[in-house]
Amino acid sequence: MLSNTCKYAIRAVIYLAVNDEEGKRIGIKQISKELDIPTPFLGKILQSLAKQKLLKSTKGPHGGFGLGRKAEEITLYDIVSIIDGEDVFTNCLIGLHSCKSNSNGGHACPVHDQYSSIRKQMKEFFANESIQKIITNMEDKGDYIKL
Repeated sequence: MLSNTCKYAIRAVIYLAVNDEEGKRIGIKQISKELDIPTPFLGKILQSLAKQKLLKSTKGPHGGFGLGRKAEEITLYDIVSIIDGEDVFTNCLIGLHSCKSNSNGGHACPVHDQYSSIRKQMKEFFANESIQKIITNMEDKGDYIKL
C-alpha cells in the first residue's frame, strides 16, 4: 500500500529519532549506509521532509539532518501525506476511475463499502501512531526489529 519511497522515509525518520540529541545532525552518508538506501534517493526524500519542516537540514561539513519536531509530535500520517499524498486514505482500493471515492459522480466499486471502513481505520491508525510510540515498541522487541 505504501510506496518504497514512503517506507524509506519512515525508516529514516525513525533512525533520526532513535539517534536524536539536541542540536545533533546526522550526515546523509551515515544514514544511507546504516539503512542501506541509495544516497541520492535518500537525499531527495529527506529534503522533501525538511521542506515541510518535519526534519531540520543543515549544510556544510558538520551538517546533516535532525528532527524538526519532537518524535511524539510526528505521526506516520505526517510522513505518508508528504511522501505519498493522501490517496491511500481516500481513493478506491482497486483503482477504478469510476468509483465514487475517485470521482464525485461515480458509483461505488465492488469493494467500496467493505473497504471504506478499513480505509477509515487505517487513517486513524496512521494519524495516532507517533514515531515515539514506534521507538518504544522497538525497545520492547529487542533484536526482532531492525531498521
